Amino acid sequence: MTTTSLRTERLRQAIRERVSRALPAGERESTGGHGANQTELRRFKRLLHVYPERVGKYLRGQVVYLSATAHGANNDDATLTVAAAIELFQAWVLIHDDIEDDSETRRGLPALHREVGMPIALNVGDALHVRMWRLLLELLPSCPRQAPGIIDEFGAMIELTAEGQHLDLAYLDAGRVDVSEAEYLDMVARKTAQYTVVAPLRLGAMLAGREPDEALTPAGRELGVAFQIRDDVLNLRRRPAADDGYGKEFAGDLYEGKRTLILAHMLAAADAEQRAVAHELLRKERGERTAQDVKVLLDLIEQHGSLEYAQGVAADKANNGLGLLAEALAGVPGWAAAGDLGTLLADVAEREH
Repeated sequence: MTTTSLRTERLRQAIRERVSRALPAGERESTGGHGANQTELRRFKRLLHVYPERVGKYLRGQVVYLSATAHGANNDDATLTVAAAIELFQAWVLIHDDIEDDSETRRGLPALHREVGMPIALNVGDALHVRMWRLLLELLPSCPRQAPGIIDEFGAMIELTAEGQHLDLAYLDAGRVDVSEAEYLDMVARKTAQYTVVAPLRLGAMLAGREPDEALTPAGRELGVAFQIRDDVLNLRRRPAADDGYGKEFAGDLYEGKRTLILAHMLAAADAEQRAVAHELLRKERGERTAQDVKVLLDLIEQHGSLEYAQGVAADKANNGLGLLAEALAGVPGWAAAGDLGTLLADVAEREH
């Protein structure tokens, strides 16, 4: 194991432990209640751990921590608290997202609402949302100068994420198939890019008591959009093994009818007859869309080179974002952490799994 990978694994473990401490200890924590209620409350507390324990790289928490260290933060406990809070945000958002998309799986296992039903899964997501805010409120006594700005940044992040999610859901609700490339890019810039890269970069600077460099926002937006486009491509790439580290079901985006850059390109390149077929298939409800329907869409995507086009857009955005990030981090005191941060974001923006 290289020195860098060892540092990365230690950081992941530190964030993982901080997340765990923010959640109830299940069997070891008194539940109160009477009779059968005690059993159910223990089950509830166990369910709070399900999605936090399904995370992969703790990407968002790592970006917070490395950005904070790069900017010169010296309160490790506060930095880990914010890193853990953004991972709790990711956990409850994914529970809600899986419900809204009626997803089948999450990281190779059944989505929570498939295991316990939508009402219970929704309640678990709400409880994790509360745990996130309670964790952030711990900053008030430990770093009172930075805490208000950090809490406000979280609020702004959640609002923009909700806007992006609304657009994503509204496309489906309205049966819109003609979502343009520009509309897609605006949607993911508000949604994925904001909570995956933009806010984590800015939160790191705030933890160091610095005003975030203006270049961090466009850098994070470009890198976050590149990340989402790569995610869309990976979802449609035929893979030899089901368990390859990718967190979603193969072609789940097509089964769900998600509007992506890939579909926007395919529909723009297709002839009138092909567009009519694709429109008909994409307007179906998820439960009505068959494996054969998905195969037809995949064949059209392959025929028109839409995966390759999306990869090219992602590569351009990754390059732009990394250039802006280097500009924003020029002269920061934590040069080693800045290097690790650049490497991490280059890896996720250009990832193949």
